[in-house]
Amino acid sequence: MHVAGEIAAASVPSSIYDVGTDGRPRILPSVGGICLNVRVGDNALAAVGDHIEPSVSVRAKDDRANVGFCVLACVGNKATVLSGDAKGETGVVTGKHGGIEHVMVDFNERVMAKLTIGDKIGIRAVGVGLELDEPGDVTIFNCDPDFFERLGITAGDGGLHVPVAKIVPAAIMGSGLGRATVARGDYDIQTFDPQMVAEYGLNELRFGDIVAIADADHRYGRIFRRGAMSVGVVAHGRSFIAGHGPGVTSLLTSPSGAIVPHVEPSANIATILRLR
Repeated sequence: MHVAGEIAAASVPSSIYDVGTDGRPRILPSVGGICLNVRVGDNALAAVGDHIEPSVSVRAKDDRANVGFCVLACVGNKATVLSGDAKGETGVVTGKHGGIEHVMVDFNERVMAKLTIGDKIGIRAVGVGLELDEPGDVTIFNCDPDFFERLGITAGDGGLHVPVAKIVPAAIMGSGLGRATVARGDYDIQTFDPQMVAEYGLNELRFGDIVAIADADHRYGRIFRRGAMSVGVVAHGRSFIAGHGPGVTSLLTSPSGAIVPHVEPSANIATILRLR
């Protein structure tokens, strides 16, 4: 299906300040807008900001229509600029951000320089309903079929073997946990425990990283389930607010652990789709 939205304006909290877990109030760049110097492949914790969305944030103007837009747009879908100075240029959907209900689209720097707030973006939406021929208990969400083919997934002993940049324990997953918004949002990796950050190399997380979340089941809402395994893509950046952090848009989940992650540093959408 063809779905369309427009580039969303940048916004900050109504209070202007956000109070972090250290008790400090901060005024920082946040969601929306056109991030000219932040793209998939960049470190998700390096930018001075809170919930930064890489490249371009898109939403449908009407809230009801935006639900359909966020559900139907899938990671890896082709996006085309429909208006403005960059009309005809193309990009790629790289993630979804729940709460603010944005779809993130990567464009290169040359295109972003020509874009402006309100430019219309059309997306060739394909992927909702995608299933494996022999799925077992593996469910797919938010994933363009061509992108799925390029993830380097192989079938073998134990189930589907998936290259991932990082493996994250479900114990540190925060905002979005328990929400039945897997098909249109994300949930956050908390990075407030220095020992966990060091143990799992989370300071190296990048926008667009393919990550596995151990002991997490996403089928009917995001829950802790021992032995389950889920895989997603890092969609937005760090946060200083309790319960928040780099957000992960779900791609695959298995309650029985029929997804076997293998750490591969190149497992990032920027590398997989040659966006950088």
